[in-house]
Amino acid sequence: MKELVQEKWKKRPLIISGPCSAETEEQVIETAVRLHKTGKVDVMRAGIWKPRTRPGSFEGIGTKGLPWLQQAKKVTGIPVAVEVATAKQVEDALHFDVDVLWIGARTTVNPFSVQEVADALRGVDVPVLIKNPINPDLELWLGAVERVAKAGIKQIGLIHRGFSSYGNTEYRNAPMWHLAIEMKRRNPELMMINDPSHICGRRDILLDVAQKAIDLDFDGLIIESHIDPDNAWSDAKQQITPERLAEMLDSIVWRKEDTVSEEFHANLEKLRQQINHLDDELMQILGQRMKVAEKIGQYKKDNNITILQTNRWNAILERAAAKGEKLGLSKEFITKYFDAVHMESINHQNKIMNA
Repeated sequence: MKELVQEKWKKRPLIISGPCSAETEEQVIETAVRLHKTGKVDVMRAGIWKPRTRPGSFEGIGTKGLPWLQQAKKVTGIPVAVEVATAKQVEDALHFDVDVLWIGARTTVNPFSVQEVADALRGVDVPVLIKNPINPDLELWLGAVERVAKAGIKQIGLIHRGFSSYGNTEYRNAPMWHLAIEMKRRNPELMMINDPSHICGRRDILLDVAQKAIDLDFDGLIIESHIDPDNAWSDAKQQITPERLAEMLDSIVWRKEDTVSEEFHANLEKLRQQINHLDDELMQILGQRMKVAEKIGQYKKDNNITILQTNRWNAILERAAAKGEKLGLSKEFITKYFDAVHMESINHQNKIMNA
């Protein structure tokens, strides 16, 4: 089985699926059998210990569910994966021959918990996936990777499951793709898997998120599937049947990162050079803008006026949003862009004020 796990770990795209929670032995084995029949699933996942936001919710079947996974693996030959959050859970999972472990978002956010798991992994040869922390903090995610790596784990992967954000309504956890992309940029050697189930929180938009992840060159997907999703004991709304999973995977356009076509590379390089020239022009213009901001800062200082002028800032945003819409730029982008420009302008003016 170890050789099979090694083989699956190298496969792209890597597909992991299974129920949010292991509920009964029958449910686990039937899920495994139906996933195996799709011919598309490389690793079966199941929640054994479930960290819940509030007490009183179903918190997982516990250690007694691990033999069920062992049996499911025996019946189907599919490697199995579970989430671990404590040293005891690591010990129990390894005792029952769990093939892949993952560290959940609620654990990644706590360096003490990650260190406990890492210490329990010393001397162990097992692949470990690390989910992003609940809050959008790349340093916590990087720190978790470093702690696990220092424990001697060679096979480490990342799971992008989205981030908590105030006022977010479209997704259960906001994707914040830019953070996942930055994490991938900093760690190009690590596999990056997308978790549409926890990003979406509902099954009707799973395909859209999964497709975007593949378009962004993610290395695989981890999607929750259940034999009877509507009656699942946890996270029912985001789970799909194994058969629907197969249909969804067939619907995804699987793209590749590169091609050997010389014509493609030549045309792409021309367009990239255009981007480079435009970026250079933008930088020059932004530099000129900041020089004007410094002159404004000096003028405000000479007349004892505050840096922030709320009415002026609102007028800039309204004008920019209107112009941006005509140019095909989203209001969200314009707002974020001008917020960044505004803060840099304030910083320049502040230096003048306090010189």
